[in-house]
Amino acid sequence: MGRHITDGTSFNIYFKRPICVLPCSAKGGIANIDGLLAPQAIVTQPIQTRLDDFRQQRRVQAGSLIISVFGDAILPRGGRVWLGSLIRLLEPLSLNERLIRTSVFRLVKEEWLRTETVGRRADYVLTNAGRHRFEEASRHIYASHAPLWDRRWRLILAVGELEPKIREQLRQALFWQGFGVLGNDCFVHPSADLSAVFDALVTDGLGDQLTRLMPLLAADSRSGLAASDADLVNRAWNLEALATAYADFVATYEPILNELRFEHQAEADLESAFQLRTLLIHDYRRLLLRDPELPEVLLPQDWPGQKARLLCKEIYRRLAAPSEKYLDQTLQLADGSVPAADPLLGERFPADDPLADLLRST
Repeated sequence: MGRHITDGTSFNIYFKRPICVLPCSAKGGIANIDGLLAPQAIVTQPIQTRLDDFRQQRRVQAGSLIISVFGDAILPRGGRVWLGSLIRLLEPLSLNERLIRTSVFRLVKEEWLRTETVGRRADYVLTNAGRHRFEEASRHIYASHAPLWDRRWRLILAVGELEPKIREQLRQALFWQGFGVLGNDCFVHPSADLSAVFDALVTDGLGDQLTRLMPLLAADSRSGLAASDADLVNRAWNLEALATAYADFVATYEPILNELRFEHQAEADLESAFQLRTLLIHDYRRLLLRDPELPEVLLPQDWPGQKARLLCKEIYRRLAAPSEKYLDQTLQLADGSVPAADPLLGERFPADDPLADLLRST
């Protein structure tokens, strides 16, 4: 059984509008809780603005948000949840019950989830393929730094004829795994696990196309006149668009972190802590999925992706304790039990970060 992330702060939930939580140590600052840092509670306009902006969207990709919730909150608690409990978690973010049900049924059809009946209720459970994909994504999302590069490029070549529709599906699937494109038939990545990539393609419904794809690991045998790694990067990726997306993330969440750093005494709305944590990971996950995580030597100066990762880490560690307490109160299985958090939850965003001083200096 897992252990809960708790602290010595008493929490009261009676605020009329959402606020966020920052439990602090007795000396002030941030308290260490099961390896995660918990914040002190304050009312913050940037947090309220982010929550309101999401609720007021005309179109919400509910399936994508549910995937974020499963990967971040439900996977560490056994990877299963009663549908009624999931609805209770998501309705405050302006997702209605019908939309949630429809999105969950679609995820079952796509084999991310399966159902297990318990009496007159049912749990929705991660499939083996779904769990594998979530665990693979988690290694990237909650890492302390980008993967180290061995100076070898991972390639996937299309060596058979692909229909235009299938080729576009393949391009989109690999795009969301961070692959760049060289021509029509070559996809490139600096550090991807090619076996995991092929497993993901099967999950994406492209398993029938694997016989037309060849994975390769490129050795460095260039002469001084050959094209450089920088030339390859400029051809394969639109880093300008990705940098803009990261800069928007920083502009949204940096004011939130600044507010969370203040040290005031206030009661906490645990629900808002969970909601903000959900949107934080949802926004960051969608950026990271299309980021090749290039080595620093191949990135432009002042690359905003580094600051975005540190922002996500610092905010997440401050929201961990109150949001987990909210899950203790809200998350249920079909039999009425509350699944405990895995102790490994405390290992997300490890403290050993070579760029830790970046945020402190800004």
